[in-house]
Amino acid sequence: MITYLQKLISDSPNKMISYADFISEVLYHPFYGYYMKENQKIGRQGDFITTSNVSDLYGQIMAKWLWSVFHKLDMMPAICEIGAGNGRFAHAFLQEWSQLSNAPIRYLIVETSPYHRKLQRQLLEGFPSITQIDSLIEVERFEGIIFSNELFDALPVHVIEKENGKLVEIMVGYEKDRLIEYKVPLTNAAIYTFLQQTKLELSEHQRIEIPLAMDTILQQISAILTKGLVISADYGYTNEEWMDPRRKKGSLRGYSQHKMVDNVLEHPGDIDITTHVHFDYLIEKGNQLNLRYVSKLRQDEFLIKAGILKELEESYDPNPFSTAAKRNRSIRSLILPGGISSYFHMIIQQKGIQFDEAALFRD
Repeated sequence: MITYLQKLISDSPNKMISYADFISEVLYHPFYGYYMKENQKIGRQGDFITTSNVSDLYGQIMAKWLWSVFHKLDMMPAICEIGAGNGRFAHAFLQEWSQLSNAPIRYLIVETSPYHRKLQRQLLEGFPSITQIDSLIEVERFEGIIFSNELFDALPVHVIEKENGKLVEIMVGYEKDRLIEYKVPLTNAAIYTFLQQTKLELSEHQRIEIPLAMDTILQQISAILTKGLVISADYGYTNEEWMDPRRKKGSLRGYSQHKMVDNVLEHPGDIDITTHVHFDYLIEKGNQLNLRYVSKLRQDEFLIKAGILKELEESYDPNPFSTAAKRNRSIRSLILPGGISSYFHMIIQQKGIQFDEAALFRD
């Protein structure tokens, strides 16, 4: 990977590339990209963990809730999951769905990683309703639920900073056998447009990530969705939270074996790279693209509204290794303060329908 990046940078104008180009290559290059290589990435033996890999309850609760939502919307059941990872969410969802209804469900997985597509096929071979495709642009007009878990935090981003009262873009170069940062005057008109739309004003020496790729994903989702909901689970900040002095260094970071890596230029292609999502922009851009905002809930709040407390077993079992005791511990881990769900939010948007938050969660 480092040899490839060195040549890419050497062949580029001014011998440097944007952080967005760097992240795109180190995560998604067909041969060298982190997500494309055949290495375990999710779970205890990987580099990071997701809610769906903490417990199957996440997929099970979503199946029960969406079963009721489809009835309320009077729609044929159909799910499009973008970026399904190892397939564990889909597996838990479909297993629970088979217990709820004999009605067929269409389950479409959009997955760019050949490695993850292989894992999904192995785990989901017993579910004939699964269809895998490589890209959103291959999806025909779709009616149903478009779901993603940690999609937007994995998109390439530009990085800018305010220095001496002026905005600069942080670029990636190669010098003395290592990747380094350069600062150049900001000239990218799309970044200026983003700042104008969000009304974000950086303080001196503040650094922030600009997710221009988010526009493309939202446009693609809006283009294929004719009627239904978009449900995005991710971590991020509002504009007000971005301006908090604690965010002055931005949110760009890497993960390797569950440890945070501050310098994402180290070990390119071998670590996960992530940033926090611009929630206000995601919501406003969605509104502009006819993906109308319905709700933003912290994930533990969402799970409670969706009925997770009903799953708690009423009977006490003194055996800590019993199925009931393990299940109850999993439920508590998803909703107790400080648990994984407290760091995530669920953004719900709609197109072609008109529901408010209360209606979606009403029994």
